[in-house]
Amino acid sequence: MRCFRLRSSRASDEGAKTAAVEEKRQPSQQISSADRSGGSDEAQQRSRYQLSRIMRPDDANIVGNVHGGIILKMIEEAGSIVGTRHCNAQNGDRCVAALVRVEKTEFLSPVFIGEVAHVTAEITYTSKHSLEVQVKVIAENVLTGAKKLANKAALWYVPVSLQNVDKIMEVPPIKYASAEEEEEGRKRYDTQKMERLESKAKIEEVVLSAPNQEQHTVGFSQSSLIHLVGPSDCTLHDYVHGGVTMKLMDEVAGIVAFRHCNTNVVTASVEAINFHRKIKKGCVVTVTGRLTFVSNRSMEIEVLVDASSLVEAGKGKYRAVSAFFTFISLDKDNKPLTVPCLKVEGEEEQRRSEEGKARYLLNKAKRLEDKANQQ
Repeated sequence: MRCFRLRSSRASDEGAKTAAVEEKRQPSQQISSADRSGGSDEAQQRSRYQLSRIMRPDDANIVGNVHGGIILKMIEEAGSIVGTRHCNAQNGDRCVAALVRVEKTEFLSPVFIGEVAHVTAEITYTSKHSLEVQVKVIAENVLTGAKKLANKAALWYVPVSLQNVDKIMEVPPIKYASAEEEEEGRKRYDTQKMERLESKAKIEEVVLSAPNQEQHTVGFSQSSLIHLVGPSDCTLHDYVHGGVTMKLMDEVAGIVAFRHCNTNVVTASVEAINFHRKIKKGCVVTVTGRLTFVSNRSMEIEVLVDASSLVEAGKGKYRAVSAFFTFISLDKDNKPLTVPCLKVEGEEEQRRSEEGKARYLLNKAKRLEDKANQQ
């Protein structure tokens, strides 16, 4: 059962995605939390969206934990709908919001089969050609009524014209509660723009470690998944949904983590996911995962997505998406287990391990700082 629920009664039964693309709307404004309760339903509908769905057995692993890729896909769907709706609130070409980046995402609590995931997306910043959407995922136990915060994420989209896929449309501005709020949004925009450019500059050919029968080596657990992009994977432009790609990436990372630990594993967090180039219908995507660093309780897995066209073979393979996933190992009671050490071989694996350790220490320091600030 899939249920898409809008907070406003004005939403049509034809589906939010169709409405976001086909309906003409007046320019929208985001209103502050202090004014939201008295604001118009129309403004609220355009700046916020909620998607709800019960988690089914095919959404989860063999012990009932919902796959991180399923949650990521729902997050992207909600962000795409609210972004597309907002960008079509002005005259001009109809457009869809295309995902270009997902900021670091923390999986705060596991979601289980039978729980309802409520995914709420809200536009929090707009530049001339992009918008930031912040998303929260609340998991509800419908038997007890208990709710928990399962995930938080920030996504960046650009509006792409339906008439010309290479044409980036302008984004209608939103209204901020204060000048400070706008300035904070501008800082986040500048930071993600710089990091996207740096990530694109570092694109390198995937050089896999040689297959290794020795357990706990990079070569033993590295994995690849090959997927032919079909119509059900794509947007109105015939380009792959970002959520579909993220789901494939999470699946490969999960296989790598399982092969290393041979236990139940779950997604703990995802470093920024950068979408370097679009993937078109008919392409073959190769999703590659390999361990880079292992701490006492976690594993960092680099996941790379390369694409090549079946009908345009002369264009060759290109790097489409890249990210780092962090997984943890759990026992039968969902308690963290110690992760086996990674046996690093060669200069290249050593370099990646040192870079992974630096990211791990940086994220650990940030978590401690955030915890101290909350006290």
